[in-house]
Amino acid sequence: MSRSHTRITRSLALAAAGALTLGLAACSGGGGAAAADGKATVVWSTWGSADELKRYQDFDKEFMKKHPNITVKLQPVAGYDDYHSKLLAQLTSNTAPDVFYVGDDKIGQFVDSGRLMSMKPLMESSASKTKPSDFYPGLFGAAQKGDDLFAAPNDSNPDVFWYDKQALKAAGITDDPATLAKEGKWTTATFLDMNKKLKDAGLIGSMYWNYWSTHWSWLNAQGVKAPYDGKGDFTAGQDPAAEKAVAQLGSLFQDGTFVAADNMPKGAGSDSVFVAHKAGFYVQGRYTIATIEAAGDKQDYDIAPWPTASGKAAPTGVATSYLAINARTKVKDAAFTFWTEFLSAEGQTFRLQGAGNAVPSIKGADKVVLEGDYPAHAQTFLDMRDVGFEDYAPEARVPGVSTGISDEFMKLYQGKQDAKATLAATAKLVKNGAN
Repeated sequence: MSRSHTRITRSLALAAAGALTLGLAACSGGGGAAAADGKATVVWSTWGSADELKRYQDFDKEFMKKHPNITVKLQPVAGYDDYHSKLLAQLTSNTAPDVFYVGDDKIGQFVDSGRLMSMKPLMESSASKTKPSDFYPGLFGAAQKGDDLFAAPNDSNPDVFWYDKQALKAAGITDDPATLAKEGKWTTATFLDMNKKLKDAGLIGSMYWNYWSTHWSWLNAQGVKAPYDGKGDFTAGQDPAAEKAVAQLGSLFQDGTFVAADNMPKGAGSDSVFVAHKAGFYVQGRYTIATIEAAGDKQDYDIAPWPTASGKAAPTGVATSYLAINARTKVKDAAFTFWTEFLSAEGQTFRLQGAGNAVPSIKGADKVVLEGDYPAHAQTFLDMRDVGFEDYAPEARVPGVSTGISDEFMKLYQGKQDAKATLAATAKLVKNGAN
């Protein structure tokens, strides 16, 4: 999904439901079938904005031109929150589509359900246009279980630091973050100094979304070891360095230097604030280009990677969604043909070119990110994707855990609990689940 963050797709998908006039959203579900004449019908499902669904429909048309024996039917679902519960019910009743999207906060649950087809043998076959090694390994996340793969990322969105040159100038900041990053001088200390100047000038320092990428990227950027060990146990609660970093993060939200975009008032949301030059930094993906273009101030904005304690690049969050195949599909060959072409370099180029809303998850399609030479440091998207990571499997594997952890961090940001309590609550969630 090109707008990979679930916070974005939920609202856009609801709007898309009203915008669709093709009657597809009313489909009740069910996979395709093979006909006696060798033709097959593949039903696939996703959520998405109206523009995204239109692009998917265009892809389907091109695919069917190349494969006249395969008919593809898109079955969109209105809202992200409704999508996965409906899909799980369909899988249980054997009425699910043949191919379908799964969100990165849900993929582990679907893998563990046993309802997804094992993809690695198919990906390594001669019919594949998507070998496992073609993808950036950090993006598989909980779609990988043991040595097998049960889905692959459709595309990706590294959380970059969009910055407003006008806002920085208004705060008396003369250094350029992207230039500092190139010189190895883009440090946490420098970044926080800029944020202080922005706050002192009556502006918002930085806006973040409260989800896994924000809190775990912050730890990585400060040089703190990963919050999970090799066994999947949550260890950050016993790590003094992690507690110190989380405490620092919380204090920056508590004093208003950082703002949680999730909680901004209606009519003065994060997008509106950013294009009004009232915030210095906005941590989002490539889809932000559309917001900036609509405001008409493209040259006022650029991107930089996460600032780090050392100034050297660190692995940070890359949001994705996944494409999977129903293990009980009746049209396995046709479904895989669609799956592999949708995810291929050619397929991702077709879906992402000119759209400006995502970064390919597969090698060979990077030109779509660099087209138009915008933003000036667009290569940063690719560099961050290459070393980035998806949500940790212990969170993505248990329903509600990733969301529950974000809820605990929101308490920290609002000053309702300290870092020690936040990490202790996180450890409990990981151990016992969200219930």
